[in-house]
Amino acid sequence: MSTKQLPRWIPTSRRSVLVTAGVGVAVVAGLLTWALWPEPPRQREYLDATACLLTDEQGVTADPARPVWKAMQAASVKSLVRVQNLQVMGPQTAENAAAHLASMTGGGCGAILAVGPAPIEAVTRSAGGHRDIRFLTVGGGTTADNIQVLDAGAPEALQKTIQEHLDTLADDAG
Repeated sequence: MSTKQLPRWIPTSRRSVLVTAGVGVAVVAGLLTWALWPEPPRQREYLDATACLLTDEQGVTADPARPVWKAMQAASVKSLVRVQNLQVMGPQTAENAAAHLASMTGGGCGAILAVGPAPIEAVTRSAGGHRDIRFLTVGGGTTADNIQVLDAGAPEALQKTIQEHLDTLADDAG
């Protein structure tokens, strides 16, 4: 009776078989992990449109600006319109707020929301010179062709109106 000799590269001992099987399992597991690994999250790509919030010295951390800013952020996620805010620093006068507002009107804001007495007064005085920009004042102000006054005491209506304005900016940009 003759026994065939196996080639040298084929493991014959129990230990060699186990090591070879372990290496094979590790290679397969590595390949599966690599093939099934999820892609990294992509950066949100915003449209070329911006909505801006002008607040008094309290900024977006105090009412009534806080719910407005939160509504703008939520609307931004849905519409992909960038949002930014600027607080009036220094004297809380319409003249000082107008200087801050000028940076927004010249900075590409398609919609400007104003919260607080000085920012609202600045919008009321300046909006007529910027017919291409939509202004929204929260909690006061005077309605005009391009100024809409929103009630700070109606959060659902406020959020809905802000979403509509950001959607309009998105449609115009896209």
